[in-house]
Amino acid sequence: MGTGESSSSSSSSNTAVEEAYPGDQYTQDGTVDLKGNPILRSKRGGWTACSFVVVYEVFERMAYYGISSNLVIYLTTKLHQGTVKSSNNVTNWVGTVWMTPVLGAYVADALLGRYWTFVIASFIYLSGMGLLTLTVSLDSLKPPPCHEANVADCKQASTLQLAVFYTALYILAIGTGGTKPNISTIGADQFDEFHPKEKAHKLSFFNWWMFAIFFGTLFANTFLVYIQDNVGWTLGYGLPTIGLAISIVIFLAGTPFYRHKVPTGSPFTKMAKVILAAIRKRRVPLPSDPKELYELNLEEYAKKGKYRIDTTPSLRFLNKAAVKTGSNSPWMLCSVTQVEETKQMLRMIPILIATFVPSAMLAQVNTLFVKQGTTLDRGIGSFNIPPASLAGFVTFSMLVCVVIYDLYFVKIMRKWTKNPRGITLLQRMGIGLVLHIVIMVVASLTELRRLNAAKDHGLVQNGGQIPLTIFILLPQFVLMGTADAFLEVAKIEFFYDQAPESMKSLGTSYSMTSLGIGNFLSSFLLRTVSDITKRHHHKGWILNNLNDSHLDYYYAFFAILNFLNFIFFALVTKFYVYRAEISDSMEVLKENPEMLSNSKQEKTRG
Repeated sequence: MGTGESSSSSSSSNTAVEEAYPGDQYTQDGTVDLKGNPILRSKRGGWTACSFVVVYEVFERMAYYGISSNLVIYLTTKLHQGTVKSSNNVTNWVGTVWMTPVLGAYVADALLGRYWTFVIASFIYLSGMGLLTLTVSLDSLKPPPCHEANVADCKQASTLQLAVFYTALYILAIGTGGTKPNISTIGADQFDEFHPKEKAHKLSFFNWWMFAIFFGTLFANTFLVYIQDNVGWTLGYGLPTIGLAISIVIFLAGTPFYRHKVPTGSPFTKMAKVILAAIRKRRVPLPSDPKELYELNLEEYAKKGKYRIDTTPSLRFLNKAAVKTGSNSPWMLCSVTQVEETKQMLRMIPILIATFVPSAMLAQVNTLFVKQGTTLDRGIGSFNIPPASLAGFVTFSMLVCVVIYDLYFVKIMRKWTKNPRGITLLQRMGIGLVLHIVIMVVASLTELRRLNAAKDHGLVQNGGQIPLTIFILLPQFVLMGTADAFLEVAKIEFFYDQAPESMKSLGTSYSMTSLGIGNFLSSFLLRTVSDITKRHHHKGWILNNLNDSHLDYYYAFFAILNFLNFIFFALVTKFYVYRAEISDSMEVLKENPEMLSNSKQEKTRG
């Protein structure tokens, strides 16, 4: 799908770093301890440090998905909101959760560093979870119980009750803004980009990172949603709150083992300087020899453990920011490396845009997919399956697929492609996009079957439970997990891997932004389609009574949207060029594939 990873990088940068840190004793990527001292490779980082980070993520995912997976049910049954309103309130909140990481990445890269940004944000996160648990526990903070078939006939929550509930949710969202973009980046920072052996470890890090995430998610989507539906919301929210507190303690316990990246200034400011300088010098001709462009000495980069990046022909207009004109103002003259870093962040934007639609599809798992489950037979003997627990099959499917992908698929494909990853990251994302088309076709056909059963049993008008097992929804959940194993894993690795070294947190936040905008897009589409299909006295596709709705049409519309999005993705990836400075380590791995197998064996022993 994508072009091959570029091999045109300057080998002199590695030589300069070796001069700065002789031998293999110290890390070569500029990482330090909390006091700013150089890092001994044997003392910090690696899988030892990552173990604390990964265990934190297991508990944190339990907390987050313990809230989000079943939130639409709480809004419907306890706050008495309708289908469209409850679904949009969930996706608007989830969208905010995934958008705030942009702010968290800015604070980490420009001001506090990843570690301290994470620590402060984690306590904000915990306070939001605590307040949310309080709101579901006190009768004064929720309307009286109601068992009417139409929630519109129930007493609605007061302004005060809604204000407290949503304040808790959005405090939580602010906290996640500082934790999400930094925790995975902190984990990846424990492996030295300049060291081929550690680079080999990093190639598998994101697969196993996602494995840890979805192990926590699986627990939330099964055990916690059962507690919420059958025991009570106080315990159902209290347990993930306690789990989050435990996870913060675990993360802090690993502090002596972490490697840290020093804040390098706001990436937004760096990019703005390049763009503004290029615009100001738009009439200045580019020199025929790229060596005449402004660049810092190699020693300056070696001191900071950074790569110096050679100029590239793409987005050539921005090269004018490095043309020497007599002014040394940082808003008039930028180094070639700074220009190339800006180019790289801009080159990823079309790929980012192509991920918005599948992110909107992912939002259906915790909204409309769950609402469908409430209309079906959920009984297994005397046990009733919580509708939100089917999201556990998304998780389980992804766990299985990630393991198969990492242990078997990559090895098979590596023999054919000679690529250490088996296939490129963009090819992996492309497979995920194709699966999203299949998911929506399957969901539409399944919904058609559900609606026909409602008609056959006279349950259209009264919205009664349809005598079809909830497991008819299983294929769309399982396929969503399979798609995630390709798209979501590749997406987070792509945006981290392709971001310049000084902008890793911002790069990671791209994948978060994708999910955020995808959820807002889901809200927009649901509201817009609901409004348009009600015009001219039509009843509409999406009603509070799903038995009288047409979600089959809605899902078919999504299938078409995914198909058009795939075409767009194929076009933009055709012209994408992987960033140059990662190529040296990738070339080493191509020439020494045994490093990959050795790294997996060491990781397993660890």
